[in-house]
Amino acid sequence: MNIIKEANAGGGCVVGREDLEKINALARRELTAEEVYTFTVKLCDNEVDREWERFSEETLEGLAGLFVGKSGLFDHNWSAAGQTARVYQTEVVEEAGRVTRAGKPYRYLKGWAYMLRTGANGDLIAEIEGGIKKEVSVGCSVERAVCSVCGRGLDECHHVKGRTHNGKLCWAELEGAADAYEWSFVAVPAQPQAGVIKTLAPTLKVLAGQAPEARRELEALERAAVLGRKYLEELRREVARLAALSQPELDVEVVESIAGKLEEGELTALRTVFRRQAEERWPQGPRLSYARQEEDGDREDGAFLV
Repeated sequence: MNIIKEANAGGGCVVGREDLEKINALARRELTAEEVYTFTVKLCDNEVDREWERFSEETLEGLAGLFVGKSGLFDHNWSAAGQTARVYQTEVVEEAGRVTRAGKPYRYLKGWAYMLRTGANGDLIAEIEGGIKKEVSVGCSVERAVCSVCGRGLDECHHVKGRTHNGKLCWAELEGAADAYEWSFVAVPAQPQAGVIKTLAPTLKVLAGQAPEARRELEALERAAVLGRKYLEELRREVARLAALSQPELDVEVVESIAGKLEEGELTALRTVFRRQAEERWPQGPRLSYARQEEDGDREDGAFLV
């Protein structure tokens, strides 16, 4: 699973001896402190974000090592011409007294980046110092997205991100740091927490963004996917409802759990069975009783009683 997350860039830092050693480990020749400009970036954190997803604490630790040596670009344009800086050090920082919506101590991945003090980079350095260029987003991948309610993969359960199920809020735990691609300066305004731009396939987004026809096709596919997920969710709820009507002795949560693992064909078959059983147990529609005329002779409509 690939994701893109937004965060903030900080101001410039003093280049110390240890910083220079780490920078030179990435450089082709020995650089001096006067030749480099360094600054900090807040890459991502463990808060539940606006897409109802969060990096687990273990994933942050895994990403820390993966981002060392990764390039800074512009707007995720994967071109060598757009390389501007490089991360030479990372650290997971915990903010004392701050707790995430998941009930965990708030932590974020901090990166130290460097660039060369060249004439071409002069304007960018000035914009970083002036607070103009401060939003960055990272491109990375994780192994899985796990449901916070049931602990299964989000593609294996029926819980919906952002909704509360049996008193538990559902979000996706992003687990298993797999790779780090790059980090980019972007124009999206900073948010209170990291992680405001995200996609399950950033490489596809980048390619589609460069071709209008491909972008429109991708958007159509995304809309269809949303409708498909909505249909499956409604079908699972319908199966659970009919099961409760036809088999009251069944535990509702057990039925919901089973339905959450089934696909459209299996759910449709179950719906047919439970609907037939429910109709037999609870006949639908009004029931007409044909009364004898002599028992209700004083009513004009007495022959047909609902």
